[in-house]
Amino acid sequence: MVAKVFDQFQTLLLDLDGVIYEGESAIVDSVESITAVRNSGIKVGYITNNSSRKPETIANQLRGFGLELSVEEVISSAQAGVELLSTMIPAGSKVFVVGGEGLRSKVIEAGFAIVASSDDNPAAVIQGFAPDVAWNDLAEASYSIQRGAKWVATNQDWTIPREKGLAPGNGTLVSAVHTAVGQLPVVAGKPERAIFETAMREFKTESAIYVGDRLDTDVLGANKSGLGSALVMTGVTTRKELLAAKSDSRPKYVLGTLNDLLSPYREPVKTKRGYKLGDSEVELLGEKVVVSFGDPKSLDALKAACLTIWSSGTPIHLLDVESALYE
Repeated sequence: MVAKVFDQFQTLLLDLDGVIYEGESAIVDSVESITAVRNSGIKVGYITNNSSRKPETIANQLRGFGLELSVEEVISSAQAGVELLSTMIPAGSKVFVVGGEGLRSKVIEAGFAIVASSDDNPAAVIQGFAPDVAWNDLAEASYSIQRGAKWVATNQDWTIPREKGLAPGNGTLVSAVHTAVGQLPVVAGKPERAIFETAMREFKTESAIYVGDRLDTDVLGANKSGLGSALVMTGVTTRKELLAAKSDSRPKYVLGTLNDLLSPYREPVKTKRGYKLGDSEVELLGEKVVVSFGDPKSLDALKAACLTIWSSGTPIHLLDVESALYE
């Protein structure tokens, strides 16, 4: 019998933007699907690289969409970052914070003393994103690091989704400090292991699957951390990007929407020249990747095409992929 995606895991972990909501609206099928999984007895948690907001704020937002959850079920990069910080400097040390309320509150909860300037000789700098981060914040962080302060970044996301489009993320701001100090920070958020290890401890679980919408943070991070990885096609990753995914960023499962969690997951079957799933068959004919049967726009065709390309041993830029698969 074909099993559901989450049947072999104790815990379902989810990204937020592009998976559960987009802007101020819940994504189709997300709330109903998560509720159904939770009602089946599977633990559900939420992992986000967003360090600017408190877990309480995020939990309230999710409740506003109709989800039931506790604050403890939200794991942020701020929490993971402060846990890392605690292994690097003595308890009660001075810390310079670049970031928002969510990050500052976690630093205070951990018993560290927040300082306002490099003149206070902080033992560490922890850097996260906030819309009001200014040049002076980056400069003071740089001065502190040059004087020997340890440096932790909550994440290195180059972009963040906004209503008007993609905007510079924390990775861009971290890069500015890196240019000044000539060194790299220890990173807590996706795709690094720290945030996933924090989640596994918090949920007291031995197995989990992480569902996200980005290859370079969500899928890569889950793969690096030994979790099951699933990509849902409701966010930023395009079909073309998925077909071209690097070996370390390929998801085990590809979902159209979160509703696919509730149905038995069907894997493509190997054929003589490619893979077949349902009514769709994709073949590698010489250097051409073609859909020989079925609708090339279907999820079945996409999944079959992924395995055909990934198992070919040939870089995708050297293949002639039927454009209907990704346009």
